[in-house]
Amino acid sequence: MGFDVLLQALALVLSPEVILTALLAGAFGMFVGAMPGLTATMATALLVPLTFFMDPIPALAAIVSASGMAIFAGDIPGALLRIPGTPASAAYVEDSYQLSLKGKLNEALGTNLLVSCIGGLVGVGVLIAAAPMLAEFALRFTSYEYFWLALLGLSCAIFVASSDPLKAGIALLIGLALATVGLDPTTGVPRFTLGQVDLLAGVEFIPAMIGLFALAEVMRGVIKLNRNTEAAVMPRNDGPLFKDVGGIIRKHPKNIIRGSLMGTIIGALPGAGADIAAWMAYAVSKRFSKSPEKYGTGHVEGLVDASAANNAAVGGAWIPALVFGIPGDSVTAIVIGVLYMKGMNPGPTVFIQNPQLIYAVFMIFILTTLMMVPLGWAAVKAARQVLRVPARVLLPIVMSLCIVGAFAMTNSVFGIVIMFAIGILGWIMEDNGFPVAPIILGLVLGPMFERMFMTSMIKSGGDLSAFFERPIAATLGVCVFAIWALSIWGAVRRHRAKTKTLQA
Repeated sequence: MGFDVLLQALALVLSPEVILTALLAGAFGMFVGAMPGLTATMATALLVPLTFFMDPIPALAAIVSASGMAIFAGDIPGALLRIPGTPASAAYVEDSYQLSLKGKLNEALGTNLLVSCIGGLVGVGVLIAAAPMLAEFALRFTSYEYFWLALLGLSCAIFVASSDPLKAGIALLIGLALATVGLDPTTGVPRFTLGQVDLLAGVEFIPAMIGLFALAEVMRGVIKLNRNTEAAVMPRNDGPLFKDVGGIIRKHPKNIIRGSLMGTIIGALPGAGADIAAWMAYAVSKRFSKSPEKYGTGHVEGLVDASAANNAAVGGAWIPALVFGIPGDSVTAIVIGVLYMKGMNPGPTVFIQNPQLIYAVFMIFILTTLMMVPLGWAAVKAARQVLRVPARVLLPIVMSLCIVGAFAMTNSVFGIVIMFAIGILGWIMEDNGFPVAPIILGLVLGPMFERMFMTSMIKSGGDLSAFFERPIAATLGVCVFAIWALSIWGAVRRHRAKTKTLQA
């Protein structure tokens, strides 16, 4: 019976219609992901009207292919222009760009592409083997566990950022302060909105990210042009894309495995997603690396962990969606809507009533993940033509893309205002040695952190001990305090060593 189901699923997936749909949707996802500010969720949402006219399997193939390709494609403008195409690429954009300036663009993007494919396959493997078990684990998370998870992610800002913990902490607090703008999550009262209706929804994350990374880079480029100083010239890198990637993968197998498993587990937690997986994997990579001081200066090790994690999270997010009908991220929320539209209710019964559909989804994941390599290779080859464009021409084009991306996410001019305001802030901070990555982390995790804390306090009646009463919550809490203790101890040791050196 099981073999017959596999054959039925294989016949559904290997039809010309499904393969062509996956190819076209993948190319579309590559395009959307490479555009600054346009996310994998937007690529998926734009395809939904087309799925009305498709059978269930081609419709799912389109969504799986577009979302997976968009996650990788966000790495391309990050390496070329220091502008992350999607939020999942923001964690390691500095390393990608610095590698490109060193003449290692092929190494950066080739590593991103192959490791993304490996991470995606690991995520699918875990999805196939352990979907019910991981989904059950994810369902055990209450507000207490999510509070500690958010706090763990915020603690990672110290590792993600520069070697100056104080400046990293200040940047993180700025991000958290921006995350408080809007409606209070428990009372619904407006706060810090300055009377602006547009701020009731809070500071939108995508326009802020475009401002911090893209606008600040454009401003620096314009200043260099006006001063008639030489801007950083990136070598063209016309050689084979995968020339040195095999050696990197052989050198860092533990990083790939660790990032893939972390991405799958984080992806399986409802509301987490690929961007949080990338930030946390990068932070863990830096924490356990033998050369953490190289991170942010063009070090490929962090790319390996984070690229594996954000693509593995794509498969992980489907675990609670398929098993319990609970979306793991915004993409799977759209998927659940499409499944309902097609008359199929996601949940435990779908494994019994339509097992061929589940196996077809698994096969689509494998097929589209393997498609990522040729499609990604073509996208990188096409994108490298950007290096031939003079800065006087390129900067206005990038500025136009920034404005379009900021407007598209809010559908109002206010998104552009946010982009400019936060972009100027980021430019001033970076010029004074403050890292901007923790601001993004604060904006991403701040709302979740506050909401889960307030919900937990209401449930416990203000009793803080309730945060340690559940086994998973207590474990996460101990991990957070352990990270803090290690960070403080490390800072004290560095200070003592520096003092001894000066005295000697």
